[in-house]
Amino acid sequence: MPNLAQDFLDYINDWHTYNQPYDDGLDAWLHEEYAKIIRKGKDVDWRSIYFSPSSAGNSARELYVKAKKKRRDNQRFKPHQRRWMSLGTAVGDWFQREILLAERHYKKFSGKDPVFTFGLVDGKPAFEDFVFKQHKMSWGGEEFSLMGTTDGIMIDRRTGEKIGLEIKSKQETPSKTSLSAMKEADAKHIKQCVSYGEMYGIERFIIVYVNTAKKKWFAPDDELERTPDIRAFEIKITDEMRQEVFGYFADIVRRVRENDPPKLDLTEWRFNGYKRACALDLSSEEVSELESEVMSLELSSLPIWKRKASKEAFEEILEIRGEKR
Repeated sequence: MPNLAQDFLDYINDWHTYNQPYDDGLDAWLHEEYAKIIRKGKDVDWRSIYFSPSSAGNSARELYVKAKKKRRDNQRFKPHQRRWMSLGTAVGDWFQREILLAERHYKKFSGKDPVFTFGLVDGKPAFEDFVFKQHKMSWGGEEFSLMGTTDGIMIDRRTGEKIGLEIKSKQETPSKTSLSAMKEADAKHIKQCVSYGEMYGIERFIIVYVNTAKKKWFAPDDELERTPDIRAFEIKITDEMRQEVFGYFADIVRRVRENDPPKLDLTEWRFNGYKRACALDLSSEEVSELESEVMSLELSSLPIWKRKASKEAFEEILEIRGEKR
């Protein structure tokens, strides 16, 4: 069995040694098809309990209030954070286009057939809105659906196998994707692939990390080898991985049905998109328990930043609830 992640990197890296071709035909086709699918809209049952694959690593209380149809926070960002998120989306769009370009032009430059290409759905590339779906499923006696779209369903042209693609960006420093700093794919990204695997019937994925913080233009080769700007990891989905992800989702559904909220984890508060809903959903007893937890953490040996983060999270909860301690 080929080493998919390395083979994919070798293919992309070779492709990026050639001049970028201009392809107005590709861009016209892609934008026209996007316009059609966007105008058509999505067929979604918003009343059902659903989970997006990207939420598989989110906190249980956040997923609980979301499943209860509570309102998402109307969050404000610092300007650089908003630009950071937009750039992440743009990186994914760019990388998908590069794979399409390689499919059309790689052989002209290299004399070799393209190794990985996007599959087609009704004549359109298998990614983003073209393959959006709501996948209904049952797990542990609970009914729910998975809703969203993958970054890509590729075809390994050597074997004909469908390979899932997830594209992630890193933007802080070149070292984020260095061989020493990045040993494996992020756990939450792996869980995301497990969900997409269920939705599209795919067993193997490649998670690609693209670092937009580059080394200097004429960096030495050995330095670039130690700190590559693109990393890739192969994920093979197992039954144990499915149980972890779908068992977690099923437990949220059960808790909603039985009105049995999961404990709020203060360490996961920072990136919670339903902070107001979570804070107002807490009972007085739960707030008191969180207060005791924060007091205990103050006396613990945990790093200072963790103790500070939990304290700040609790203070924000009190502020939302209009309470003082």
